[in-house]
Amino acid sequence: MPHMFVPGPVDVADEVLQAQAQPMLPHRSPEYEAIHRRAAEKARQLFFTRHRVFLMASSGTGFQEAAVRNLARERILVCANGAFAERWFQVATTNGKNADKLTFEWDEPIAAEVVAAALQKTPYELVVLVHNETSTGMQNPVREVAEAVRATRPDTLIAVDAVSSLGGAKIEMDAWGLDMVFTSSQKCLALPPGLALAAVSDRALQKAETVPDRGWYFDLVRLEKHRLKDSTPATPAISLIYALDRQLDRILEEGLDARFARHAAMARRVQTWAEAHGMPVFAPEGYRSHTVTTIVNTHDWDIAALNAFLMEREMRIANGYGPLKNKTFRIAHMGETQPHHIEELLTALEEFIRQRPSRKS
Repeated sequence: MPHMFVPGPVDVADEVLQAQAQPMLPHRSPEYEAIHRRAAEKARQLFFTRHRVFLMASSGTGFQEAAVRNLARERILVCANGAFAERWFQVATTNGKNADKLTFEWDEPIAAEVVAAALQKTPYELVVLVHNETSTGMQNPVREVAEAVRATRPDTLIAVDAVSSLGGAKIEMDAWGLDMVFTSSQKCLALPPGLALAAVSDRALQKAETVPDRGWYFDLVRLEKHRLKDSTPATPAISLIYALDRQLDRILEEGLDARFARHAAMARRVQTWAEAHGMPVFAPEGYRSHTVTTIVNTHDWDIAALNAFLMEREMRIANGYGPLKNKTFRIAHMGETQPHHIEELLTALEEFIRQRPSRKS
């Protein structure tokens, strides 16, 4: 069977794809509202939260924009150590916010003490960061950063991009003191693209009520008014909600702890294999993603040729992202990927090694 090892979109189970083929419903009907409510309630378990979860027709970046528009009148601190953290900064500044960027090297995790020092100097309203940096395979220590923020500036809100990790790694929104956590459908949730989910705390919603110019589509206050009626302000992606409802059942049937353990085990297998073949993992030990591994291309492989080889076997991996293109490659192990899929990929990579030695050999 074909299988993609790219960090989204990922393969989707046939029964989840088929769930989208159910007949349409009026989105203001009691029948649809019951499905929307059921999906949103189940989704709260993924975030480990008692707070609301919004379901929107959008990519995850939409909720990135919602965070900066709703949770700060002016001052935002962006913790940046990868491409999608850089997007946080771009989204903040293009929405007219006064954003400062706290920059770390891409192969370094965000340091909680550095964030605390920045907050001691400036009373930022909002700190934003990426939990799992898809470009580098870095899993940032969000819990420690959040503890530092709360200890330094208790009123400062914390928003987290969990696009490539929620559902594959444990993120305890309430226990960690996070105010907004969002994700996309096409990664660890193993759904088609086009749906975004965000959990938002009570105090974040209270802050939003004081912020002007929140826009319309991603206005959290407007979203909350409609959520209380089990709906959305604009037409929802009904077929994707059908799929979400079914996939959440499948995720909860597997068990969240079992799902997290499966992702962690696949990550260890890939990372151990890479290092055994003289290819370091880009992220340092202790901060490596459970859902996507970025591997340093020390053998100077032609990644396009490697992918062509794999695609003959109905597999696909991802090149490095941005400035890491060709210098690294990425193997995703998320969603419905199982350990036997990883073994099939590694067997194919071994075959590639035997047939095509590195350009440095």
